[in-house]
This record gives sequence, C-alpha cells and structure tokens, in this order.
Amino acid sequence: MGPAFFRNRYSATTKGAARGASRLRRDLARVCGIGGLLVAGLACAQERSAAARVVVADGMPRPLSAVPGNAERGRALLVERGAANCLLCHAVPDPSLRIAGNVGPSLAGVGARLSAAQLRLRIADIQRLKPDAAMPSYYRVEALDRVAAEYRGKPVLDGQQVEDLVAYLETLK
Repeated sequence: MGPAFFRNRYSATTKGAARGASRLRRDLARVCGIGGLLVAGLACAQERSAAARVVVADGMPRPLSAVPGNAERGRALLVERGAANCLLCHAVPDPSLRIAGNVGPSLAGVGARLSAAQLRLRIADIQRLKPDAAMPSYYRVEALDRVAAEYRGKPVLDGQQVEDLVAYLETLK
C-alpha cells in the first residue's frame, strides 16, 4: 500500500472529499478498533461543528454545543473580566452591575429584539454581519487579523460558552 493507494482511496477532491473522509473513518475504525472509533467520533464532531456554523439570513440556527445553554453560566461569563469581557463595551440592565461600557449597544431588551439564532451569530461571528464591528468574533478562527498568540487557531469562546451567553441574553426581555 503506497502513497498512490491513499491518494486514490481517500480522495481530497471536492467531489470525493466527503466520501473519502467517510471511508477513512470507517477504515480507521476497522484497523484501530476502539482507537479508530474515537478518531472517527472526533471527525464526526468536527463535521457537526462545521454544520452548526451554517448561517441562515442573519442568524445561526443550530446550537454550537450538544448541551443546551445555561443562563446562570452565561451571566457569570458576561460579567467576568476574562475571555468575553462583555461589560467592557455593553451596558446590562442589572442594578448589581455598576460598571458597564457604552461603546456597544445596551443589552437591555436584546432577548425580545433578537432570536437565539441572531444572538448566536452576533456572538460567534459579528463581523460576518458588520465587518467593521469593534466586537471580536468570539467563535470564528479563520481569516482573522491581529490575533493574540494564545488564541491563534482556537476560538476565544467554545461552543458551550456561546450557548450559555445566548441563554442569558434571551432572558433580557
């Protein structure tokens, strides 16, 4: 089994890419037993993640994680000064939060104005809707400029964190 076998069997052409990837997962599962199944499962999860990022109109209808978002975790993420740092730019209608920004729009009533799909896209990849937005695309990893070394090739927020923020923002009616 030389290189030509692999090139022909696991074609990387546009037409044969999906068929080749599926064949590769099946063959890995046969050859590697449970290890191959784990690799196949990882490849399937990556395909689901790509499918979840499909944009329809001005929203991203499919969740970015298998676990539903949790509003409490979303609020905690919103108020922390870590990865999301939402309060740097946005005001939130919460009297316990005294410090809030005014660069971005207020989040008051955002859950009534926008659907979960619209919120998801705005968090995951706002620059798709507004290329000149100051807000970063928290989930996109490709075609970005000026990315800090620790974030190159990985999203600022993972899919579950995006879903948690969406769940919290939906409560702001």
